[in-house]
Amino acid sequence: MAVSSKSLLVAGLISTAVAWSPARVGPTSRAKQSPADSVERARALHVLNRLAFGPGLGDVDRVVAMGVDRYIEQQLNPEKIKDDQLERRLASFEVLRTSPETQARIYVEEQRARQQRQRAAGQDSARMGANDVPPPGREPPSLNRARRLAGELQQAAVVRGTLSERQLYQVMVDFWTNHFNVFLGKGADRFLLPEYIEHAIRPNAMGRFEELLIATARSPAMLFYLDNVQSVAPGSRPPQLARLERARQAMARRRPGRVPGRPDPRQLDSLRARIEQRIPQGINENYARELMELHTLGVDGGYTQQDVINVARILTGWSMTPPQQGARFVFNDWAHDTGEKVVLGRTFPAGRGQQEGSELLKLLANHPSTMRHVSAKLCARLLADDPPDGCVDAGVHAWERTAGDIRAVLRAIFRSPEFWAPEYRAAKVKTPL
Repeated sequence: MAVSSKSLLVAGLISTAVAWSPARVGPTSRAKQSPADSVERARALHVLNRLAFGPGLGDVDRVVAMGVDRYIEQQLNPEKIKDDQLERRLASFEVLRTSPETQARIYVEEQRARQQRQRAAGQDSARMGANDVPPPGREPPSLNRARRLAGELQQAAVVRGTLSERQLYQVMVDFWTNHFNVFLGKGADRFLLPEYIEHAIRPNAMGRFEELLIATARSPAMLFYLDNVQSVAPGSRPPQLARLERARQAMARRRPGRVPGRPDPRQLDSLRARIEQRIPQGINENYARELMELHTLGVDGGYTQQDVINVARILTGWSMTPPQQGARFVFNDWAHDTGEKVVLGRTFPAGRGQQEGSELLKLLANHPSTMRHVSAKLCARLLADDPPDGCVDAGVHAWERTAGDIRAVLRAIFRSPEFWAPEYRAAKVKTPL
């Protein structure tokens, strides 16, 4: 029976979860329970199925002994919860200690070595059939380090969900990683994703939505995934091209003939042609559309196609340094559209540069449509696939009061009558990791 690589990955993740399942063994009462005890145990089970990845052995008894309300408040303050067992386990994960530039170097070197092996195999095709070329999973260990690091990132998510005492925090990291989705299999995101999760998602998962949104918008992983690194104002010319053109003009003013030590004009022309081929040709709407449709306002959030275009114009120039140079956020002013823009009725004056993008993100983060869209998604994750209006309204009102404090929004959802309604208990299918 053939086994796909996806099946092997799933099997590996399951084995990781089993091998590192939590040993939270608490007291188990065998005495006859009173009606009040039964109610409290039912509440504890409901909370563990919503705020956590499910109850471990003894967890229901532990939450009952602590008090359900106290447990909820504890989970809303994860920085006060010790997580020593998890930290010891994560210390062995190389991917969490490896910088983006190092991962980029590993990936590029392995790709180059893999291509060389494939060319060698092709040249020796008389002796070696196509089936003799080792598939990716059976290549020498020296060519599998990048793939192993990507696998470690997935395993780390399972280990965190299994071992962590900060269960709500891990649930929210998982929620936001899906909400602000970046695909691991796209080009440079194979080595940009760890930095994205560790430095954009995790530090902001329980903070303010505005700060989380800005962190994802400035992340090289997001900018690469949704092609904003390819979005420039029409007619943009990078500085290196302008320098080449000036050098070529200076040469034209000199006497004809080759001068030792000076570059050949034909070399400059060839270099300029290569740079021009790589220059993006205009704005790219991918990130602008996803930003409004999925990350903030929602598909029915009241924006127009012209809003999408103007958001893309505002975000021209939001880019990244090359991965081998650290893959850091950079604002390229040469690529920015300097004209006036109007988004959702608000005018962004001409010539504001990077500040336009920051102001745009603040506008979107606290827009009424964003409050409702994201609150509805939170209720869908934490309560019911078709969330009741009361739950969503509770989240929206808390958002309005606190300028998008995620903890306050969660607390309001957990305190809403709908969260405890009997019809929403044990009525939700688990989301797979």
